[in-house]
Amino acid sequence: MSLREPLITGKCYHIVNKSIAGFIIFQKQKEYQRMESLIRYYQFAEMIRFSDYMKDRPEGWAPFQSEFQSLIEKKESLVRIIAYCLMPTHLHLVLQQLKDQGISIYMSNVLNGYSRYFNTKIRRKGPLWQNRFKSIAVESDEQLLHLTRYIHLNPVTAGFIEDPRDWNFSSYQEYIGQKCLGHRLCQFEHILLFRRRDYEQFVLNRKNDQRGLAHIKSILLEE
Repeated sequence: MSLREPLITGKCYHIVNKSIAGFIIFQKQKEYQRMESLIRYYQFAEMIRFSDYMKDRPEGWAPFQSEFQSLIEKKESLVRIIAYCLMPTHLHLVLQQLKDQGISIYMSNVLNGYSRYFNTKIRRKGPLWQNRFKSIAVESDEQLLHLTRYIHLNPVTAGFIEDPRDWNFSSYQEYIGQKCLGHRLCQFEHILLFRRRDYEQFVLNRKNDQRGLAHIKSILLEE
């Protein structure tokens, strides 16, 4: 069996992983929100378990934004989050690796953190994810732009919604300016240069081309 090539620091990657046997792992809003919190939290090195951090914070994440900012001031970033989309059985992330092995460490923390949360919640045992995440290198800014469109159209492709702005669990609302800076997960302005209205039109122009998008998805998520 050939070894995986190491991911290159400074490079962007499309990261994909799905649940075992198409098991629905995101159904309720709290489940999506938990994963979004893990995506935000573990992008920094040497973080304690998210469940331990939240143990004495029953009010949830929002009241502790300023405290979290203080916590991470001296932490090293493992990755930069460029885009994401959470779907009922799988997730898409676009990450730029900022530290050697950063994506691997980050994804291990995120996926294991959600597995612990989900299995505890439904009293389940065993692995939750199909395998180690898949990574596809992004080779150009143009490819990156088209990749974000593909990711943001995933819920439309699946038939869940008609307009990608109606899916609350992706970065599309950030890209078109519907989320304020304090609630955003992604940092994309330094890489992707576009006007919000132009990006929205860029995405919507492809909305009806479902067959091609579905074919790409089947290749990315095949076993």
